[in-house]
Amino acid sequence: MAAIWGVNFSVLKLVLRDLDPLALNALRFPLASLALWTLVRRLPGASRPKPGDVVRILALGIFGNIAYQLCFIFGLDWTLAGNASLLLATTPIWTVILSSAVGHERPGTWVFAGILGTFAGMFLVIAGRGDALDFGNDSLRGDLLMVVSAILWSIYTVGGRTLVRKYGALRMTTWTLSAGTPVLVLMGVPSLLSTDFSAVSTGAWFGVLFSGVFAIGVAYLLWYRGVQRLGNSRTAVYSNLVPVAALITAWIWLGEVPTGPQIAGAGVILVGLSVARLAQAPEPS
Repeated sequence: MAAIWGVNFSVLKLVLRDLDPLALNALRFPLASLALWTLVRRLPGASRPKPGDVVRILALGIFGNIAYQLCFIFGLDWTLAGNASLLLATTPIWTVILSSAVGHERPGTWVFAGILGTFAGMFLVIAGRGDALDFGNDSLRGDLLMVVSAILWSIYTVGGRTLVRKYGALRMTTWTLSAGTPVLVLMGVPSLLSTDFSAVSTGAWFGVLFSGVFAIGVAYLLWYRGVQRLGNSRTAVYSNLVPVAALITAWIWLGEVPTGPQIAGAGVILVGLSVARLAQAPEPS
């Protein structure tokens, strides 16, 4: 999941050069829904949720797909990639707060220490470039939207935990994604109608395919699988590996050699993940 999202950060920035954010969402979300429905139809058992769970699944679709994706795509478009990555790194903090508030988890001191450690490592990875952070007025809207994105993703993670255990990760991912896709497509129709598709590069089309099938479909499934197997907070901590994956991708593809602080930050993140994972007490069933 971290590897896919790490690559996707750069992919989306490139695709947004050719496509409007709303048009991009309108193209990639149907691909993600199609990919997941192809998988879920092969599962034994019911393909639809029980009537009593429909409202909650629709609500999760609103938070985790419509609201989150709108804030994410516009935030990424308006601010720097470094700003966006750093602000999204607050996701584990919001997830721990929400999980504790609803009684899902009882994180101890070492878990919080591990989370803070991963956040510190995240800062080193992003700030190590020297020119990656810019919280000036030009990017303020994007910065605020990325903070909102982190909170929304935490709500999506914590709110879906019970239903994931009931129906499984694949079904829940598919249902919540399908709940949000029609709205995102409708919102993107005006942008699609005004888009000059002859000017869209081949690379951009590959980017749409990657971001739809892998960064949404496959990665969402892996995320909820993590929630099912590891719990909310421990899964959320792994999101801090995303910038590490992005750093490695840029090194291999773009020849961007990481600085000393970035390498140190990657190490701190890995240590923080280990501390949080080993120290986490068993969650209530």
